[in-house]
Formats: sequence, C-alpha cells, structure tokens
Amino acid sequence: MTATALRRTWTSFQSSFTGLSPETIAMIFVLGLVLGVFPVFGLPTLLCAAAAVLFRLNLAAIQLVNQVSAPLQYALLLPLGRAGAHIMGARVSGTILENLANGARNAVVGWACFCVPFGLLLYLILAFALRQHRQACFHRVENPV
Repeated sequence: MTATALRRTWTSFQSSFTGLSPETIAMIFVLGLVLGVFPVFGLPTLLCAAAAVLFRLNLAAIQLVNQVSAPLQYALLLPLGRAGAHIMGARVSGTILENLANGARNAVVGWACFCVPFGLLLYLILAFALRQHRQACFHRVENPV
C-alpha cells in the first residue's frame, strides 16, 4: 500500500468519527473489540452488525475495529478455551466432534467471563479519557496561549 493510499484511508477513518460524542466513540471501539474476539469464527461480523443497528452506531467504524481485532481473536482462542474449561471443570474425552463442541462452549464461557467485564471497564476508562481530551481541546480553543 502506498503512502497516499494510507493517508486516504486514515482520513476516511477519521471522518467516520467526526461529530460523535466521546461515549459513542468509546462504544464503537469497545463493542468492535469485545465482539471482534468472540471465539466462534464468523459470528463477530454478525454480532458487530447487530450491535451497530441496535445501538445506532457507525457500521463501517465498528466493522473496521472488528476486522483489526481479528488477529487477537486467533491469539485468544486457546487461552479463552482453557479458561472456560477450568471454569466449567471440563475434561477432554469423547469423539472429535464432542471435543470440538466442548472446546467452542468452553471458549465462549471464557470469553463471557473475561472479555465482557474487560469491555465494560475499557468503556468506562476510554469514555472518561475521551471526555477529558475533548474538554482540554475546547479549553485550548477558548483560551489560546
């Protein structure tokens, strides 16, 4: 990708957040990230689209965060599965299909127990930080030095 194409993409990305409140921007990032690491392949895209419609968020922005978080989904698959197995007290036995179904269930349990609370905490921190940044920017505009 050339520098011009990157600059054009970055400008387009920034324009998708123009005029949004700090809470809305935080919601887009958090939902895109948390739903983007959902451990069942293919569902994060549908979940992000449903969240965008439900909360009236910018669909393109939330899907962009979802796609950027895809490598994290792969990286977290085994740790979330192990955490879910530990929480559920699961043992590995049975056929391959049973193990696959149990692994998916365990990963979803791990995701619900770790990623969802992390997302709530991240939302609070990000919304606060964005509000503070916006206030600092308005203060600089009102009182130039």
